[in-house]
Amino acid sequence: MEKNSFVLDDLDFAILSCLQKDGRMSFTDIADQLAVSVGTARTRLNRLIEDGVISIIGRVDPDKVGFRAYAHIAVFVRPATLKEPVAERIAQMPEVSFLASTSGDYDLEVDVMCPTNHDLVEFINEISKIEGVYQTKTTLYFKVYKYAQPDLNLLSGKSSI
Repeated sequence: MEKNSFVLDDLDFAILSCLQKDGRMSFTDIADQLAVSVGTARTRLNRLIEDGVISIIGRVDPDKVGFRAYAHIAVFVRPATLKEPVAERIAQMPEVSFLASTSGDYDLEVDVMCPTNHDLVEFINEISKIEGVYQTKTTLYFKVYKYAQPDLNLLSGKSSI
């Protein structure tokens, strides 16, 4: 992730919090809730979208739409100089919901959602073929108890709504 070159203020965080609660909230409702004009709410939200701080999307419940196989995969890369190309290849795979470079025992952490266990096995076989992937270690998620965006109130100095 790149560091942002702009500073978010309390109003920006308040708008983001409103949209985390209801992504379809209108400019009028945001303005009313935050005691600002509709124009201010619209301008601020449009800037947040243009700056890539927020994307307005429809977020689905993976289980309800047919994803039945979730897994965490630790990927070991050898030689280490291939970590970036391996990560770039894995990032392009549609099953990947999270991908990060890590410190510690393994090099990449990958979370995936697949329709079936068969599809998960196929995915693991595919990443194992990528040049530089030395080993994988898979942990299946039997039940997901929480799948959420970060709580913006955890950032120090930010007012809650």
